[in-house]
Amino acid sequence: MAHEFYLPDIGEGLIEATIVSWYVDVGAEVGLDEPLVEVETDKAVVDIPSPFAGTVLLHGAEPGSVVAVEALLAVVGEPGEAWQPTEPHPTASVAVAPIVGTLDEAPGQVAPAGSGEVGALPKVRRLAAELGIDLATVVGSGAAGRVTEDDVRAAMSSGGGPVERVRMSATRKAIADHLSRAWREIPLVTTYSDADADALLAKRESLGKPTLEALLIAAVGPLLEEHPEFNASVVGDDIVYKKFYDVGFAVDSPAGLVVAVVRDVLAKSVAELDAEVVRLAAAAKERKLTPDEMRGQTFTISNIGAVGGGYGTPIVPLGTSAILSIGRAESRPVVRNGAVVVGREFPLSLSYDHRIIDGSAGRTFMAAVVAAVEA
Repeated sequence: MAHEFYLPDIGEGLIEATIVSWYVDVGAEVGLDEPLVEVETDKAVVDIPSPFAGTVLLHGAEPGSVVAVEALLAVVGEPGEAWQPTEPHPTASVAVAPIVGTLDEAPGQVAPAGSGEVGALPKVRRLAAELGIDLATVVGSGAAGRVTEDDVRAAMSSGGGPVERVRMSATRKAIADHLSRAWREIPLVTTYSDADADALLAKRESLGKPTLEALLIAAVGPLLEEHPEFNASVVGDDIVYKKFYDVGFAVDSPAGLVVAVVRDVLAKSVAELDAEVVRLAAAAKERKLTPDEMRGQTFTISNIGAVGGGYGTPIVPLGTSAILSIGRAESRPVVRNGAVVVGREFPLSLSYDHRIIDGSAGRTFMAAVVAAVEA
């Protein structure tokens, strides 16, 4: 009997995934729970196992195709078995020419194929004329090679020189969508300070050089319990104070910025935090983090000093109320005990959700962070 397998929701809020590669060809055997297909989803490349044992009768999409959640992913059955779909289901997304026009695109408005005229809507032609763009020089990304408004604007921004246009990967698009939504929904305020780096760096040496992220999580974790508004989120008209402490840390992976999450930080020693940070960072760089390892943080730390950063304006991740970034500690003149000396200081930047955290609370929390780092 043929079994239809539909793309499951393997990540929080997942609506689609891109097929990377198939592990089992059509006509080949696959075992129960054996890897069937590799897909790229929200910030990770994930292996999906087969929920059935048997012969692969159908691939629902080719590598590079985008498949919606609950779209037909594969069919597994008996060797040589004929399979016919029992009812229509969504499949991979493909670009197709419209059968009928919209309000802005009635039949006959786009130049017909073979006419020698560039395919574009009147409004696109007007835009090109206003910007001084020759449509014949623009590569169309629309259906059947039609030139769109975005194509014209991209041509304008190129300044007439050579360009390369590359579609965002699923990972990069997920990052862009997440940050854009966070920027729209969360009115953030950023406050800045500096912390003497000597004490923390000396502690790091004495403990065998654990990761800076592990030391920061150990220092900041208890503060979240003392300042619950920094371990919270806004849901509708409610403030949700979280009584668990899972700290995310940013990883600069080949696919873009990824946040990996260390669970239950208050119950872990520095050594345990360090082991978890190292493990998660390695998985992020290899794109092997599971969806559960990339979501649900209650607070976030971003060590921008690892890439040479100083101060910044970090965006508060959705579902949280604050994020702390720490820059590189560099030698500079500082005032200590009334005298100017050469010292090392961490530049700190704290962004927070101004809906639930007032400026005075932000400064109080930042002062607590400085004290914890310098202790």
